[in-house]
Amino acid sequence: MKNILAVDVGLKRIGLARYVQNIPLPIAPILRKNRNQAAKALQDFVISNKIDILVVGIPKESNSDMEIRIKHFIGLLSLPEEVEVCFIDESFSSKEALERARGSKGLKRRDGKLDSLAALMILESYLIGKE
Repeated sequence: MKNILAVDVGLKRIGLARYVQNIPLPIAPILRKNRNQAAKALQDFVISNKIDILVVGIPKESNSDMEIRIKHFIGLLSLPEEVEVCFIDESFSSKEALERARGSKGLKRRDGKLDSLAALMILESYLIGKE
C-alpha cells in the first residue's frame, strides 16, 4: 500500500493523519506560526516520510475563500514530482470530528488534536472512495 498523508489545513493548525500499515491514524498536528513555516514543516514531513499521496481536504460549499487559501498554501510546497496531491471534499469534517470526540478527555481545540481527528476523517473518506 502507498504511503498516504491527509491534511486538514486551517489558519492556526494543520491536522495530520497517516495511513500506517493499513491503519489510518491521527498524528501530531503542525501548529502554524505563519504560512511559510507551516508549509516548510509539511513539506519536510512529506519528504522525510516518503509520502506517496498527499490528500488535502477542501471545503466545497461554494468556492469559498478557504478553498483559495488552502490551494495557495499547498502551492507553497516544493514536493518531489512523484508525490500525488489529491484534493477531496472535507465539508463538515471538523464538525464530524467534534461530534466523534464529544466526551473524550484530553481533546482541546488549541492543541490541534481535533484538527488531526478531522484529517483522519478526510483520510477515511479518501480510502472509502478508493475501495
